[in-house]
Amino acid sequence: MRVLIADDESLARARLRELITEIGGYTIVGEATNGEQALLMGTGLRADIILMDIRMPGMDGLEAALHFCTAQNPPAVIFTTAYGDYALAAFDAHAVDYLLKPIRQERLRSALGRAQQLTHNQLSGLQTGPGARARTHISALVHGNIKLVPVAEIAYFKADQKYVAARFPAGQVLIEDSLTALETEFGARFLRIHRNALVARAGIAGLEKDTDGNLMIKLRGIDEQLEISRRHAPMVRQCLKDYIA
Repeated sequence: MRVLIADDESLARARLRELITEIGGYTIVGEATNGEQALLMGTGLRADIILMDIRMPGMDGLEAALHFCTAQNPPAVIFTTAYGDYALAAFDAHAVDYLLKPIRQERLRSALGRAQQLTHNQLSGLQTGPGARARTHISALVHGNIKLVPVAEIAYFKADQKYVAARFPAGQVLIEDSLTALETEFGARFLRIHRNALVARAGIAGLEKDTDGNLMIKLRGIDEQLEISRRHAPMVRQCLKDYIA
């Protein structure tokens, strides 16, 4: 099994390396010092297991775990932390296990064994449950590299065959998240306007009808307009009314 270690403290990484070597049967494929680096390396190195600290500079471990949740072949995430008050948040982020520092060898052996025994289907089941914390960024694979887009910059999500387009002023990326999952995660920030589209509530600039009489929504910073279905029109009008009020 391929293991990635993610911790901003070099001594903590060295300790995990030592323990994993003593346990045997695992290959350490890399080391990361923050959540964003863990996300990039974990995807590129095809890690099976991520041993990840929670409190790290920049993107923390919880945020990175939520991104791993959306992967087609998700790795098993085991959190390693000195703080016991993150346990609930860790399992909301679908961690396989949660280890408190200083980590004991037998406890690590047990966690690695559990991660190894989980089948792909079981891991996918763990990863797709609703989390208590929404991501701050959307991750997309662009030319073989992970691109992170702040959710605050996204104007809309629109389904297009097997992918969903996340549109923002500087362009767009294609992601594998379903609209239903995105609505569950970001429902407080995005509004369903059509069976194939969610728009950022704060980015709504107004409504108007096109030449065919279809109700369209205008978004700040985006040239194109999106059609609003008849089913969702009352909710959109109410949202706009509440926002203006």
